[in-house]
Amino acid sequence: MSDDTYERGMEVRREVLGDEHVDRAVERTTDLTRDFQDFITRYAWGEIWAREGLDRKTRSCITLAMLVALGRFEELPMHIRAARTNGLTLDEIKEVLLQTAVYCGVPAANRAFAIFQEVTSSGETE
Repeated sequence: MSDDTYERGMEVRREVLGDEHVDRAVERTTDLTRDFQDFITRYAWGEIWAREGLDRKTRSCITLAMLVALGRFEELPMHIRAARTNGLTLDEIKEVLLQTAVYCGVPAANRAFAIFQEVTSSGETE
């Protein structure tokens, strides 16, 4: 895969997650994690998030729902912030999480709403 894919991935990753988050991830990269960081930059950000088929708001909605469905709550705060960066309102995020209550179960949505409240009350989504 070309360096253009990596560069585009890093650009999209920074636009969605913010420089601080990406800089921390890059700084924590070790010989053991270097290949994984390269992988997610190229494939997740340079290939999938960079595609034109869906806008970033839609991608964020899908990502939030999948994280709840899979119980990947450790990733949820980062993607709630990313959803705000991608233009989702707090009400739209709330609607996505309500949708997960029906299709992923109330316990999963309950945990997601607790995380949503923590992130928004800390001012991280302003």
